[in-house]
Amino acid sequence: MSTNTLIAVIVAAVVVVLALTVTLALLARRRHLRHRFGPEYERTVEEKGGVMAAERDLHAREVRHDKLDLRDLPPERRRLFADRWGEVQEHFVDRPAGSVDEADDLVARLMRERGYPTDGYRGAVRDLSVEHGRTLEHYRAAHEIRARGAGGQATTEELRAAMVHYRALFDELLTDQRSR
Repeated sequence: MSTNTLIAVIVAAVVVVLALTVTLALLARRRHLRHRFGPEYERTVEEKGGVMAAERDLHAREVRHDKLDLRDLPPERRRLFADRWGEVQEHFVDRPAGSVDEADDLVARLMRERGYPTDGYRGAVRDLSVEHGRTLEHYRAAHEIRARGAGGQATTEELRAAMVHYRALFDELLTDQRSR
């Protein structure tokens, strides 16, 4: 075998190994993002118009999230939040739209106390998506109903559904206590 042939075989082998390595790394990243973000992965792919753009966005969310100073709540603070939620629910009978606003405010306060920045709805969705991607649809649905309720366009049943949606995220934020 000539030297030129041997070099060509080695170069081809290196190119194949590099291509396989890159492909496996991309597949591992995709699998990681799909698992971590759950339904938010597909939603972002659709929103961004492609897998690569979505994965860049989701990775950027992870990087941002890793810089947050998230903290657990002591049991007494969790109890106070749970009690406050009960009060918000009691208000629903007399003021459905008002109690939905209170629920939104309480979720925002809980997020803030846990260490999430609360720089608006889009920022909250971005930051929550990393660890709470599976309940994020509840937050989106509650937010949409709340917006319609503010304009008097939501029925009492829809406002009740918003409370249920807020409760799903509230419960997860309240009980998702683990060391970081």
